[in-house]
Amino acid sequence: MTQQYEVIVIGGGAAGLSAALVLGRARRRTLVVDAGEPRNAPAAHMQGYLSRDGMSPQEFLAVGREEIARYGVDLVRGRAVDVTRDEEAEDPGFSVTLADGRTFHARRLVVATGLQDELPPVPGLAERFGRDVLHCPYCHGWEVRDQAFGVLATTPMSVHQALMVSQWSKDVTLFLHTVPEADLSDDDLRRLAAAGVSVVPGEVAALLTEDDRLTGVRLADGTTHPRQVLFAAPRPLPQTALLDHLGADLHETPFGAYPVVDATGQTSIPGVWAVGNAVGFSEQVVNAASSGYRAGATINGDLLMTDLDRHRPEGR
Repeated sequence: MTQQYEVIVIGGGAAGLSAALVLGRARRRTLVVDAGEPRNAPAAHMQGYLSRDGMSPQEFLAVGREEIARYGVDLVRGRAVDVTRDEEAEDPGFSVTLADGRTFHARRLVVATGLQDELPPVPGLAERFGRDVLHCPYCHGWEVRDQAFGVLATTPMSVHQALMVSQWSKDVTLFLHTVPEADLSDDDLRRLAAAGVSVVPGEVAALLTEDDRLTGVRLADGTTHPRQVLFAAPRPLPQTALLDHLGADLHETPFGAYPVVDATGQTSIPGVWAVGNAVGFSEQVVNAASSGYRAGATINGDLLMTDLDRHRPEGR
């Protein structure tokens, strides 16, 4: 039998749990479907979230799951593989099917499926991601401040990354890797020089470690460069399969295609909201939680007004 809910939240990260918390407190029968694959799982801690600075992502999510349970929100482990609209219903309705065949139905849907980070294929890089291979200076810059930084250039935007991380260390080397030196503009070179960033052409072949710590990088020509931290920009892969299936409008960005949403996260599909990294690659945990909160409050109001209008006395 299909289980009935008012709202189904697909994704149990900061955005999804925040939406569920608001909905649970609003006495809405809510289900969270969680595949258990948060984007920040490799990180030992998260930073910049007021009152939660330094907390581990695992602890943060565990506390969030405990909080939503207090308000009667259900949570199931599983992967949503299909979503269909009830075209005959007067009020938007959706059926969500999990990989194990379970099906749930709800009047409204929150998509908080986030994204996946595709790392550059450099030997040893993936194993150290979230430790001394990093991507966000706001997330980790303070913890590695004043160490010897490397920046792995994979796109022209890597110059911007090198300039940004120079705020946290004055010993920064930009390894051009797959970016031709000729692609650097005069402004790029001027700013790099002003920031004191060294530029090294050539492909990075491997990372060097000792005692489970990054010690440097080796180029394809065999030369080595001592480094303690390497910043690398993953390629974001938006998880939009469910939204694609529903026919939601997407907009192309340099970092992938994301759903078109309004200020509350509502997509072009009536009854469907998208929040967190499902709508953009740069959302931090605090931003994701905020977007979930906003969507949850909006959905509660939407359901309330829909029900009041449905039961409006005739003639009014």
